Amino acid sequence: MRVDEPMKLSLTRVLVPVAIIVAAPVLLVAGAPIRRRYLRHVYGEGAPAVVDKAGGRVSVHYFVLSSRLLQWLCAPSEALTRAGRGGR
Repeated sequence: MRVDEPMKLSLTRVLVPVAIIVAAPVLLVAGAPIRRRYLRHVYGEGAPAVVDKAGGRVSVHYFVLSSRLLQWLCAPSEALTRAGRGGR
């Protein structure tokens, strides 16, 4: 979406946390693998940039990746995954 479209940006800022809250039970149980797979998808080869300053575009993925709520909900499963791998 373009940066000069404030309505879309505002709507996205509101709806991303709502979507994360709806998915909260799943994220608490299996958030770490889901988040890792999502990061591979967003930053994968051939994927468009999350923030394109030259073109004046911001991807919806930016709001998901920068969400503290998502990081907080994925923390328990991330700790279990880290403990299962021997603390690596």
